[in-house]
Amino acid sequence: MTDLKKYGFLSLIGILLVAAIVFLFVKDDDSKEKETEQANQEQNNEPDAVQVFEESIEVVASDDGNINANKLFIPWTINKTEGTFYLSQRDGTVVEIDGDLGLVDVQDVELSEEIFHKGEAGFLGFTLAPNFEESKGAIAYHTYEKDGEILNRIVSLVLDGSTWKEQKVIFDNIPGGEKDTGGRIAIGPDEKLYVTTGVVGENELAQELDSLAGKILRMELNGDMPSDNPFEDSYVFSYGHRNSQGLTWDGQGNMYNSEHGEDGFDEINLIEAGKNYGWPEIRGDEKEEGMETPLAHSGDKTWAPSGVGFSEGKLYVASLAGKKIFTYDIATKAIADFYDEAGRLRDVFIEDDALYVVTSNQDNRGEPTDKDDRLIHIPLVEKTSAN
Repeated sequence: MTDLKKYGFLSLIGILLVAAIVFLFVKDDDSKEKETEQANQEQNNEPDAVQVFEESIEVVASDDGNINANKLFIPWTINKTEGTFYLSQRDGTVVEIDGDLGLVDVQDVELSEEIFHKGEAGFLGFTLAPNFEESKGAIAYHTYEKDGEILNRIVSLVLDGSTWKEQKVIFDNIPGGEKDTGGRIAIGPDEKLYVTTGVVGENELAQELDSLAGKILRMELNGDMPSDNPFEDSYVFSYGHRNSQGLTWDGQGNMYNSEHGEDGFDEINLIEAGKNYGWPEIRGDEKEEGMETPLAHSGDKTWAPSGVGFSEGKLYVASLAGKKIFTYDIATKAIADFYDEAGRLRDVFIEDDALYVVTSNQDNRGEPTDKDDRLIHIPLVEKTSAN
């Protein structure tokens, strides 16, 4: 009887040891799986999906009757026509806000290629057609994936009810990636479409004229190549760019861009046809024959400049890492802080004496408040705090 008890006791110990080992292996695998998942999330820097509904967006009128809006999700571009805003969001939606009535419509985008939204990629540049009130048309730049390759393309859209539907592929096969992927589009005073592209991690492409990466492109609104482009049989307008994020023109038709550097040395440039802006050969105040130095740069600090607007001799530049709007006086070359009360700032839109800016605090790089992301109105003549 004693031997039976002894063997039974030993058997029980054996069972417990086996159970403990199994538990440890399962726990270890589970921990590794969680660590891997967390590492992937941090590496991708992809925000959790947030579905935005009309009823969740808060529209508030400022004291002077201008519109502010809260609870957007990674807005990228501000458009405004006849009192109505159209804000593109990086996940692939457009938010329409009636500035007179405060009514909101969250609009889907139907495309023949699925939007690739990861890191800095997604539904980016968006601009209304010049005849939008009649055509309900727009042009957009977005990232997609094809045959295992990440690319960007430009498409024309038309607003049908509450859905933007793809009409035509204007330009495709632009190099893309999860970072440094460009994306700003704008219609210039010459009624041509200008497009910024990034180097997507391959810096040497910025100097190669047969590559579309690291360039500012110029094309007709339907995608045709203008006959007066600076390089024969090429869409390239300027080159040697790392990652341009903003475009604007002054009252004389001069073109300016904002550009992300690497480890600082962000830039503001005067853009001229056919010029080489130096990346990756020069940066900051460095000089090289045949290459342009910037009007202004951030030195070893980081602005991460994005959208740019012009008013009364000054450029107004939204910055992400800098968390402010700063101004560059074209005549005096002076740089001054203008607004720094809302975190990461993505785009600016200037109309008369009003400036509008959108935040980008929901992109996993900011510190969002319960109001983010936001559309904020700031008077140019008398600055006030955001509502």
